Amino acid sequence: MPDNLDNFDRKILRLLQDDASLSTAAIAEAVGMSASPCWRRIDRLEREGFVKRRVALVDRRKIGLNAQVFATVKLNAHGRANLDEFTASIRELPEVLECYVLMGPVDFMLRVVAADIEAYERFFFEKLSRLPGVQEINSTVALSEIKATTALPV
Repeated sequence: MPDNLDNFDRKILRLLQDDASLSTAAIAEAVGMSASPCWRRIDRLEREGFVKRRVALVDRRKIGLNAQVFATVKLNAHGRANLDEFTASIRELPEVLECYVLMGPVDFMLRVVAADIEAYERFFFEKLSRLPGVQEINSTVALSEIKATTALPV
């Protein structure tokens, strides 16, 4: 843990991760300080990049995105030479929630959401498999979610 984070900062970060809509007064009360110093700490945590942004987490199932698929992508040699083109294309696909570069037998891991398996199949054939340099894609359908959190252990 960075030296410039004390126990108050950690408590504030935990609270914000749990509910970013909390008022400064509510956070101050929960961590045991007055509102002004708490606001200054929150402001510093945001300015220094500890808090990247505050968002609302939408339940994907409530909006009809019932399928979650993890796809590994392997690029051909030409594709590896043009990683920027592939990564720029991935960033434009709203169905792809996360994309990671991997070391090992595949190049990327994607987390993709779709309305159902048929919608994922359309996405696969009409978009994903047509991206520049794609050699191979392996998809794994998530049956259920055991743990899903955005909260980091601070």
